[in-house]
Amino acid sequence: MASGKHSRKSGQKGARLWVILGAAVALVVAAATFILIPRTHSSSASADTTAPPPALQVLTSAPTGDNVDSGATISVQFSTDLAPESPMPTLSPAVAGQWAVLSPSLLQYRATEPLVPGAVESITVPGGPGGVVGSRGQHLTTTYTSTFTVAPGSTLRLQQMLAELGYLPLNFTAASPLTSPTQESAVQVGTFTWRWANQPASLTSLWTPGTYNVITKGAVMNFESQHNLKVDGIAGPAVWGAVLTAVENGQGDALPYDYVDVTKTLPETVTVYENGASVYQTPGNTGVAAAPTADGTFPVYARYTVTTMSGTNPDGSHYSDPGIRWVSYFNGGDALHGFPRASYGFPQSVGCVEMPIANAAVVYPLTPLGTLVTVS
Repeated sequence: MASGKHSRKSGQKGARLWVILGAAVALVVAAATFILIPRTHSSSASADTTAPPPALQVLTSAPTGDNVDSGATISVQFSTDLAPESPMPTLSPAVAGQWAVLSPSLLQYRATEPLVPGAVESITVPGGPGGVVGSRGQHLTTTYTSTFTVAPGSTLRLQQMLAELGYLPLNFTAASPLTSPTQESAVQVGTFTWRWANQPASLTSLWTPGTYNVITKGAVMNFESQHNLKVDGIAGPAVWGAVLTAVENGQGDALPYDYVDVTKTLPETVTVYENGASVYQTPGNTGVAAAPTADGTFPVYARYTVTTMSGTNPDGSHYSDPGIRWVSYFNGGDALHGFPRASYGFPQSVGCVEMPIANAAVVYPLTPLGTLVTVS
């Protein structure tokens, strides 16, 4: 009996041990489950967190510096992609064309005309709330601006275009057409020919291709006058821009080509040429020996239907003559104009070229600004 009792007690203890072990395992599993739940929640929260977008900046813009070719390509590189609806940079002075997206962060300007020689060009990339926008909504913090200077234009190319437009007494024929409108300001291979046969040597001797001399200056002054520019004979960016536009639009010289030849050979005469032909001749008076009219060729730079002329006589006395009619100044105080004299054809003035008043009225309309006057 004692042995049987002992056996039942051992069985009870074993059962209790298994219960305890089972409970312990359950607690461990429960604890493990409790630990895994917050870890799983933490990982999900991390995946929902979005990193801030990269800053939007202008990395580079091109071109830069001085003497930039008039056919150069303009581009802007950004630090990150742009939004499709982003505002574009601007150019000043404006250049015909439009921006193209070469890659999401690189813009290139597709110009349809050359950059104006001598111009200072600015590339402006707008910043702030209304400025350039990145692909994730970020904005350029501040407006970005860079500048470059276009190389001066070639005198030879200017002459080619002035000849094409009719401002020179020569034609220019290009050997081949342009390959791109952006090359309009580049020198072309071609030939010059005189527009009219049998021109006076006093005019033809003035011509030298590629040299900015008086025949080119007169053409520039005539062009400036017709295009409401300052008439100074200087081919700066304003003149180049206007000439390029005129060539593009086929806007030629609206006036005949005039030329005046004053001869000091007695009897002194004034001969006016229009489009290569002598259209009017009148006797004239040049300056006396003590106040001679300077020899040379000069462009008309100022004109008055009536004005007061004043100055100093050879004897030192001063004169002031009101009511002088039909005046075209061509060299300092020297001018073509009407003046009453008993006779004409020999030196009588103090430097001007005098003509009978009625004859001067005929000459005046034939001497617009830039008209060349040769005295010899």
